[in-house]
Amino acid sequence: MLPQFESVMPKQRIFELTSVTLAAQEWGEVGQTPVLALHGWLDNSASFSELAPKLKNVHLVALDLAGHGQSGHRPPGVAYNIWDDVAEVFAVADQLGWEKFTLLGHSRGAIISTVAAGTFPERIESLNLVDGLLPMLVKESDAPAQLAQSILEVKDKSAKQLRVFSDIDTAVKARLGGHFKLSLKAATALSERGIKAVPEGFSWSSDSRLMAASAFKLTAGHAKAFVSKITAPALLVLAMDSDSKIHPYMGEVLKIYPDVVVEEMPGTHHLHLEAEAEQVAEVLNRHIALHQTVA
Repeated sequence: MLPQFESVMPKQRIFELTSVTLAAQEWGEVGQTPVLALHGWLDNSASFSELAPKLKNVHLVALDLAGHGQSGHRPPGVAYNIWDDVAEVFAVADQLGWEKFTLLGHSRGAIISTVAAGTFPERIESLNLVDGLLPMLVKESDAPAQLAQSILEVKDKSAKQLRVFSDIDTAVKARLGGHFKLSLKAATALSERGIKAVPEGFSWSSDSRLMAASAFKLTAGHAKAFVSKITAPALLVLAMDSDSKIHPYMGEVLKIYPDVVVEEMPGTHHLHLEAEAEQVAEVLNRHIALHQTVA
């Protein structure tokens, strides 16, 4: 059972796309500001369970991105690249009837949001990013090695057997021991939507190929090209105590995207799912309200 927060439980949605079936959770009502929320790597839509009820006058649809949560996996042998996620973001918006909408992204979801906003800028009303902005940038000369690494790792990860847990509590404990610091409440929310029942107990529902390298990565020139096309006002909520790899090179990527408004606040990488969610919501509410659109 999913943990209950301060508001009613979200509605459950399914989007049948050409490439994959995506699950989602929905807060708010049709007619309010349309917001599509994208979670981070190896997370799921429960990432927004604490934040969504605190956002005002929004119709928020939080996706389980492909390979995550309760969504389907990509076909055998295929890598998980953000370009595919970008296409699926707009496919979901089309099914919702949203010609223009707001993006809310955390970590990897923030990266997808930035690229999406540069791909079809006329469709994005505002860009709201939580502890994520652009991916790790590479040199052009790195491309052959990157592709080779991706091909080999996709093959290797495809054969990997996911860890099996005897019960849900054991899975939650494993999530607590992951790379990013999480409270028990946050780890429980992410774990309960991110596991599936198997004969021996429970295992993660995420695709093991998510651990494989991307086939291609952006160069600084690519990043500048996408950012230069963005017309939506952008806000970045930056966690002061984050253990994300984004921070060592944040100065570099902020030079590429100088127009983004940065709000630093105490908290770890998942601050929007933790005790700081109220403070994050206050900042997001102000930004979204300035650029509201009715679907």
